[in-house]
Amino acid sequence: MSKKRIQPQQRNEAWKAFSVVMAAGFVGLLSVSIVNVALPSIEKSLHATPTQFQWIVAGYAVAFGLLLVPSGRFGDVLGRRPVFLFGSLLFMLTSLACGFSTSAGVLVVMRVLQGIGASVTTPQVIGFIQELFQGRERAHAFGIFGMVVSISSAIGPALGGALVSGLGPDWGWRSVFLVNIPFSIFILVMGPKLLPAGQKREKGSKLNLDSVGLVLMALGVLALMLPFILATDPSYGVAHAPWYFIGVGLLFGALFTSWELWRESNNHEVVMPRSLMKNQGFTLGSAVSTGFFAGWTGLFVVLTLYLQEGIGMAAWIAGLLQVPLALMGAYGSQRSATWMARCGRWLVFIGLISTMVGLALMIGSAVLLPEKFVWLGILIGGAIAGFGSGITISPNQTFALTEVPVEQGGAAGGVLQTMQRIGSSIGIAGVTLVFFSTCYNDSLAGYTHAFALSMSLVIGLMALGALFGLADALRNDGREELMAMETPEPVEVDSYVDTRCIWSLGSPLRGSAAALWHTVTI
Repeated sequence: MSKKRIQPQQRNEAWKAFSVVMAAGFVGLLSVSIVNVALPSIEKSLHATPTQFQWIVAGYAVAFGLLLVPSGRFGDVLGRRPVFLFGSLLFMLTSLACGFSTSAGVLVVMRVLQGIGASVTTPQVIGFIQELFQGRERAHAFGIFGMVVSISSAIGPALGGALVSGLGPDWGWRSVFLVNIPFSIFILVMGPKLLPAGQKREKGSKLNLDSVGLVLMALGVLALMLPFILATDPSYGVAHAPWYFIGVGLLFGALFTSWELWRESNNHEVVMPRSLMKNQGFTLGSAVSTGFFAGWTGLFVVLTLYLQEGIGMAAWIAGLLQVPLALMGAYGSQRSATWMARCGRWLVFIGLISTMVGLALMIGSAVLLPEKFVWLGILIGGAIAGFGSGITISPNQTFALTEVPVEQGGAAGGVLQTMQRIGSSIGIAGVTLVFFSTCYNDSLAGYTHAFALSMSLVIGLMALGALFGLADALRNDGREELMAMETPEPVEVDSYVDTRCIWSLGSPLRGSAAALWHTVTI
């Protein structure tokens, strides 16, 4: 672990490079949230079949999840800057091709290639943060990254809706893809100037990549994700999805682990070093990420169904109700760097508990409040859940990578992102299944019943993540590591969680609780 001090000039250069990295993070996530609003227009304009309609979304998700770890490893070995710029160029070209697609089949293929471009770029974002920053600055950078995630998620549906409404049913959905182009041009122009070059490989030296390990990892991830994605495809459904692929995925996982151990014992290059597998902070952080995103992604599916189909809200109103959730997530992410110094790894656990409290409040509002007040309970509960997510995602990434060497940052970032994608696929399939199987009729009561049960599953999935977060905090709260990375002098840290941690976190929650109490008692 490096303890050298960073000079002001180096710090300024690091933050300039960080702006390029965040542009890539923003546009990659925007391309996910902005497309969903345009899907009905795409279906009508290109006469997409139900299967094509599904794979416009799923093709991107599969390609994205499939190549995250290999791409992270490529960045570690070949250098992050060339890999990052290649992924950005591919993303720009495929975004352009998506915008000018003449058929649903072409759009599906371009979306798969666009997902590959995003999967090449995304692990480098985390790798660059590892390389550019240390200690609290790294925590602050991850906090900004979390804020960017929340903002891109918040404005994506609104921007997509505005483009479709303003530019019409044909050019509206096309502009949803073309909006990526200015960001990509900025990245490709400024990236070579601002991003660190890293260590160059000696000319003529052998590139010793673990090709077999990369293939085994990719096939394992594909086999695990595919049945959950196909379960939501109208052509398959839950009953006909190839669930046996899960066993195949686990088999590939076992083969991958055995292969990696054999290669490392013979001093060969590996995809995932044994030190990374044995790193408790990293493995627990990855488990937290899987549980959290399994619930978090499924939340938005059932919330949209309940608000629009159950209560009968217009799409734009249902979207507005989710804005406070995203904004509070951005606020929590922005403040998390300061709170991490006080709370350490306990902040992740507190964030997960806060998120579950907000979700429970949303369930209670749907079940107990009069219909005319349900929206307010959803809004306040969502704001609390969003705040909890903000102080979960960024700190968890920071602490998961605290003990990871910089030269393994790309592979580690790829694993973290892959676990998120696997969790998301499992969560969407499971939560959607519970919702539709328990919605006994088309009345508000039927939708409320389904919403309550499916949201309970969301909370259950997050509770699994919270258990891993608790184990990580009990193992080592991480405050001493975080502070020691900034100064060569020994740092004394109290053995108990700073009481200011709980008090400073409490102000947003106290205000939300008071507002809801006032509503119920009037």
